Amino acid sequence: MKTKVSGLVVAVLIALVSLPAPARAQSLNGLWDATVIVNNVEIPFRLELAGNGSAAKGSFFNGDEKVTSTTGSFENGALVLSFDEYETKLEATLKDGRLEGQYSRSTRGAPYPFQAKRFTPTTVDAANVPSIAGLWNVQVKSSKGESAWQLIVRQSGGEVSAAILRVDGDTGALTGTFANGKFVLSHFSGARPLRLELTPQADGTLAVVQNRDNPLTAMRSDVARAKGLPEPSDPSRFTSVKDPTEPLRFSFPDLNGKIVSNTDDRFRGKVVIVSISGSWCPNCHDEAPFLAELYRKYRGQGLEIVSLSFEEAAQLKNPTRLRAFNKRYGIEYTVLLPGEPKELTEKVPQAVNLSSFPTTFYLGRDGRVRGVHAGFPGAASGKFHQEAKNEITADVERLLAERPPTSQQ
Repeated sequence: MKTKVSGLVVAVLIALVSLPAPARAQSLNGLWDATVIVNNVEIPFRLELAGNGSAAKGSFFNGDEKVTSTTGSFENGALVLSFDEYETKLEATLKDGRLEGQYSRSTRGAPYPFQAKRFTPTTVDAANVPSIAGLWNVQVKSSKGESAWQLIVRQSGGEVSAAILRVDGDTGALTGTFANGKFVLSHFSGARPLRLELTPQADGTLAVVQNRDNPLTAMRSDVARAKGLPEPSDPSRFTSVKDPTEPLRFSFPDLNGKIVSNTDDRFRGKVVIVSISGSWCPNCHDEAPFLAELYRKYRGQGLEIVSLSFEEAAQLKNPTRLRAFNKRYGIEYTVLLPGEPKELTEKVPQAVNLSSFPTTFYLGRDGRVRGVHAGFPGAASGKFHQEAKNEITADVERLLAERPPTSQQ
């Protein structure tokens, strides 16, 4: 029996070897080292491909999270992957073992040139790699009025995973290695492409370069604090409302064109979360599954969630991407279409310093704003992600424990 099995194995191997090279090369299964070019900057990332024909699929990575294509095909050397929740498409041709093509983004700008080759493991000599693990304060003057960002670094030898946490959320997981005196990290998970260079300086700081822009300086957070440097903005204090004694008002169409207002019976005496969102917004993609989970858990206790989704003009006419976004994250709560992102302050006039997507308002059972949280830290931010979820959950439970006003009972 053993001889027969061995003979069969040999026969199969001979058959495989005898296949012409193009036939053997048609399988894309496995990991690929890929790049996109954004504003003349090459952004490396890892891509996983599997399947053939109409069963082909591809996955980007955001740390341990996978972002997998909605549909795909691989026929006659042509690969097409669609990511409906971003309304993007990866199209590439396989030639001589390499993939070349583009990543198109519908209404969000010009396509990114794309290429990929088979993943090849590399080893990093950790002998002389400096340790940069920990929290860093990045001094900055942002368009949102921030004076500092948080740089979060995890390190294992010469390999590093990091994220920059801003008031609106994080960059996604940036991964890379140390070489030639600096750490070169990158992120692309279908959105928020970023190349980050971190160069250790003699004074213990880091020179931080994003997409080859002008360098910023990062200092250990405890050192920056001791020096009295500005701290990153507190997301719970960044945005407020003009008059917290007034109910937060909204009245906008849902995806079927029906007007939904804060005065509707469904919200009377309920705790309501109003989330400023957009299906184009990567940090809103980070927040959506958490809100969906929160709604499933607490709606029976009186929680309602309303997403005010600001979309481009084409999406307002036909919100295909938003519908895919809702499907992707299992959203069962109310989603409304107030207008375009540029109309944010006009459509939410009661807010003060409203500039971040997402921003979430927490309303008590009387309809008044009891708290506002700018941004949402995704999983790449580590403990900040879990802390935000814990704090928001605790706030919701506290509001649910309050009795509704007598007039609304």
